Amino acid sequence: MTSHDGLPVEELAQALYRARRDRVPIPPLTEDRPQMTAAEAYAVQRRLVELLQADGEGGVVGYKLGLTSRPMQEQLGIDQPDYGPVLGASVHPDGVEVDLDRLLQPKVEAEIAIVLGAPLSGPHCTALEVRRAAAGAVAAMEIIDSRVLDWRIKLADTIADLASSAAIALSSRLVPLDRLDPRLVGVALTRNGELVATGAGAAALGDPLHAVAWLANTLHPLGVTLEAGHVVMTGALHAAMPLAEGDVFRAEFDWLGPVGLVVSRGRSRP
Repeated sequence: MTSHDGLPVEELAQALYRARRDRVPIPPLTEDRPQMTAAEAYAVQRRLVELLQADGEGGVVGYKLGLTSRPMQEQLGIDQPDYGPVLGASVHPDGVEVDLDRLLQPKVEAEIAIVLGAPLSGPHCTALEVRRAAAGAVAAMEIIDSRVLDWRIKLADTIADLASSAAIALSSRLVPLDRLDPRLVGVALTRNGELVATGAGAAALGDPLHAVAWLANTLHPLGVTLEAGHVVMTGALHAAMPLAEGDVFRAEFDWLGPVGLVVSRGRSRP
């Protein structure tokens, strides 16, 4: 696909791809195309995914949701979240060492991840169906990063840029949902031992399970089904925190337990 109703999809996807590869941010896509729609941005996202997969970034192992909190939606003047695929190469274990030299302007968020034990699809998926299909919940952290200069993003910019995703870290502890209410799962995020943010599961569209249902219903018109084993990052539970060399972040969740990461330079990669 080279265009989408006149939009130069290939050109825009290549620009984002080069920004990721070369670690040089680009101006917002919407700077020259202020009327760019979400549908057009998702067309760019799909092409960008193809380019990354051709580079060996792996298959789609799940999805991430963004803009699930009301304050973030109000900030961008929208009334719904966005999403992006999670590729295999971006998934890491608890304690991963994050290399700043492989990123542009990264931040970290604590999130609740839902792991599916059975397929899930729309068009009328509910939170109850998500609960039935889920294998459980996992403590998670997401490294978000923007290939857009100074995070000057509008909705179309972040959608095209894989919903500003970079990497995720997952705890190895999978907790069945019959042991918890995801809405009430609290989290305390520390940086170098100092508390920097708190949140609760209800920040993610009111209920992380509702967030997963929204994703299943949104993907349905595209012919996409969430598969058994897929990980769904349900959205940030607090304001994103910037990373600096030497930082040690740890998120401690009710019921789910802890997950963390270490920030370095030139040693490893997310």
